[in-house]
Amino acid sequence: QVLLVESGGRLVQPGDSLRLSCQASGRTIYYVGWFRQAPGKEREFVAGRTWSANITNYADSVKGRFTISKDNAENTMYLQMVSLKPEDTAVYYCAASSFRSLSARSYQYWGRGTQVTVSS
Repeated sequence: QVLLVESGGRLVQPGDSLRLSCQASGRTIYYVGWFRQAPGKEREFVAGRTWSANITNYADSVKGRFTISKDNAENTMYLQMVSLKPEDTAVYYCAASSFRSLSARSYQYWGRGTQVTVSS
């Protein structure tokens, strides 16, 4: 079993930065993905990283603006977001998978999500 707890979401203005955290506990994880889901839209892949090695993947829509990283001491995966846009507004979830995947269906464990709202 893997427990994932997200935090850090809040209301920000366009152009602001925000860092989301995903604290993990439980069994060994291979890959962690950040997903987001806006109202009326499907859940989409944002960024992912292998737990042990620094192998990362990003959606085209966030490349150059979002960075995924890991704090080994805290067992926490971060999503640093800069130059936020209104279209980044969504509930952001972290999820764990036993293999690298960009599809939400491949993930066995999910956090409850944290709301990010980008609005002036």
